[in-house]
Amino acid sequence: MFESIARLMRGKRKVIVMHGNADMDALGSAYALSKLYPSADVFAPNGMDRVAGMVAEKMGATVLDDCDLSSYELVVVVDSSTPLQLETEQDVPADAIVIDHHMESGDWNGHPSFIDSSRTSCCEIVLDMFDEEGAELDRDTGLMLLGGMITDGGTFQFADPRLLRAFASIMERCDIPMDEALELTRAPDSISERVATIKALERTKFDRVGTLIVATAVAGSFESSVCKALLCAGADVAFVASQRDDMFRMSSRATQNAVRRGVNLGSILKGIGDETSTAGGGHDGAAGISGIGDAEAMLHMCTCRTMEVLRDIKMRETAQKEDAA
Repeated sequence: MFESIARLMRGKRKVIVMHGNADMDALGSAYALSKLYPSADVFAPNGMDRVAGMVAEKMGATVLDDCDLSSYELVVVVDSSTPLQLETEQDVPADAIVIDHHMESGDWNGHPSFIDSSRTSCCEIVLDMFDEEGAELDRDTGLMLLGGMITDGGTFQFADPRLLRAFASIMERCDIPMDEALELTRAPDSISERVATIKALERTKFDRVGTLIVATAVAGSFESSVCKALLCAGADVAFVASQRDDMFRMSSRATQNAVRRGVNLGSILKGIGDETSTAGGGHDGAAGISGIGDAEAMLHMCTCRTMEVLRDIKMRETAQKEDAA
């Protein structure tokens, strides 16, 4: 798989496309690929989130906010489980290469792809590509890869042994201390983010099954930050959506306890996305969905679907206790 992808990547003038509101894992992956296979631009069709934007500026990384995909010999898509997540009106070429770590949606069938949904971050897959090529990893590229692993690993809360081994390998090879790696993605909350979070918390609704709580909220922006605040406030699962004209965007988060007990947000949002012709997917403990629709209605669907999962968990755990007795 790797060799066929690498052969296509070598020597061509290419553009590496990130998903809308690109995060640090997308930026780190795209930046590193542009260094591994030169003559490459990095394109964020619908901008970057606050952390990725801050890191790009700090590291002097050039990210295009506009470009013509048809003017390149090759298009490479990173960290996106479906073309809808790119949030661009341009057509993605049929021969575009896809490098991703999310649950496969089937939307990339027919594309040359390197997809491994068992990896916590896309940056790990890109590091594997460096190793397969026997390429040297410079310090800036190492930092960018570490940044993606830190953020998608939830500052190691969702890390598995492979991510930790990859992280330690980069630290050792590039002589990067832990405090420098953590400082790269650390940014103080802006006043607008703090205000948006407080306003969203005022409008929060919740339901529960047994000891597990599902919280939902509509926010003007900073959906992922509001999700984290809801988990800190005591929710086990959080869905936060925003509405912009006829488009909605939603982030979701779950605690590790909820994930271990059977919650899989990636599966829930992919199923809802398939039913509503929107772009949904992600990981067990963090996922997103976006598209044309009503934010309140989508939150209601997510709550109903999650409550079904929680009731199944409660029934299974009750049966296990009765069997043990």
